Amino acid sequence: MNEPIDPRDAERHRAKMAKRKAVQDAEVATKTTVEKGLLIVHTGPGKGKSTAAFGLALRMLGYGRSVGVVQFIKGAWHTGEKDAFSAFGDRVKWHTMGEGFTWETQDLARDKAAAQRAFEKAVELMADPTLSLVVLDELNIALRYDYLDLAEVIAALAARRPDLHVVVTGRNAKPDMLAAADLVTEMQLVKHHFAAGVKAQVGIEF
Repeated sequence: MNEPIDPRDAERHRAKMAKRKAVQDAEVATKTTVEKGLLIVHTGPGKGKSTAAFGLALRMLGYGRSVGVVQFIKGAWHTGEKDAFSAFGDRVKWHTMGEGFTWETQDLARDKAAAQRAFEKAVELMADPTLSLVVLDELNIALRYDYLDLAEVIAALAARRPDLHVVVTGRNAKPDMLAAADLVTEMQLVKHHFAAGVKAQVGIEF
C-alpha cells in the first residue's frame, strides 16, 4: 500500500516538473526542420538490432502504411518475425536474399552474388512509392566483408525519395554509413546468455 504523500513533497515535485516541461518545450521549439525520411542505423555488438528495426516496421504498419524488408545475410531458415509480418498481406514486401553467414557458405563469389541481388532488390523497394519504411537487415555485415561497393550503397541511400525512412542493421557499421545516417543507435553487449551455454531459442533469436 502506498504511503501518503507529504504536500510539501508534492509541491516540490510539481515545481520541478514545471521547470522540466519549460526546458523541454523550449527545446522542441528550436526544431524547425520539416519532417523528412530518416536513414537510421542500428549497429554495435549487442543483441537487438534487427529486433528494433522490426519494431519500427510494426509501428509503421500500425498507422496503415506499408513497409519493405530485405535480408542481406540471413538465409532460408524459419523465423517468427517473417511469419508474423505475413499476416499483413501485401502491405509487407519481404525478401530474404542471403544464403547464411560467410562461415557457413565458405564461398566468396556466391556471397557477393547474393549480396548484389539483395542490393538490387533494396534499390527496387526504395523506388516503390507505396512504401513508407524499408528495412535493410544486416546490410552492414555485407559491407563489412566488402560484398558490396560502399560508395555505391551510400549513393543509393542518398538518392532515395525525401519522405522514405530506411533502417540499416548489422554490427561494425562503416564510418561512411554512420556519417550518412540521421540516427545511429549502438547496441552494447553487457551480458549474453550464449556465454552461459544457452542455445538460440524460438521467439528470442529467431
